[in-house]
Amino acid sequence: MHRFNRKSTPIMTTRTHQPRHYTQLDRLLINADQALRTLFGRPQTTERPNPASDHDESELREDQRRHIARLMRINHTGEVCAQALYQGQALTAKLPETRDRLERSAEEENDHLAWCAERLEELGDRKSLLNPVWYAGSFAMGAAAGLAGDKWSLGFVVETERQVENHLNGHLEQIPAQDEKSRSILEQMKTDEVRHAQVAKAAGGTDLPGPIRQAMKLTSRIMTRTVYWV
Repeated sequence: MHRFNRKSTPIMTTRTHQPRHYTQLDRLLINADQALRTLFGRPQTTERPNPASDHDESELREDQRRHIARLMRINHTGEVCAQALYQGQALTAKLPETRDRLERSAEEENDHLAWCAERLEELGDRKSLLNPVWYAGSFAMGAAAGLAGDKWSLGFVVETERQVENHLNGHLEQIPAQDEKSRSILEQMKTDEVRHAQVAKAAGGTDLPGPIRQAMKLTSRIMTRTVYWV
């Protein structure tokens, strides 16, 4: 039987943790898990609180509630696409530093995904039925951008976030002032998207050619108009 002296000082040991190096197979499995969480589960969020939690539910007419819910469904699908883009880009990124930046931004996008999902539930509406299709297409686009090179991949992030910022501004104009819950979520999302674009630009992101920017806008327009209804 061991006896301990009350005056004795416990021996503390320290461990040094080496960063784990993932193989390509590891990353594929991680991406598969992330896809399932994004589409069918609850995303792993940071410790940031939902901005809407500071506001009370407002009185909305039925037509207002329905329209806001559809806008939030578009934003939710946009965050599904953002997850897919970042995961695809991180998978094919050439430099570890670029991969780390993309994965850190993806963590904040996970917050957006969770906040939009919660708001949709509060508004009594559903997620888009086409989310798996948009996820697959966005992942392929992100992987292709990564294969083109880190400067183009980061440039893709810059352009995506700029377009998302404009898109959020348009939604904020449509959501009534009394719906502070929805507006607070979109405002925080906008702040984050602006920062993601600035980080990607500072890291060496290059401006995309005009035809690619226009193709991205067209794809976004198709997505938003489809998801509003489906």
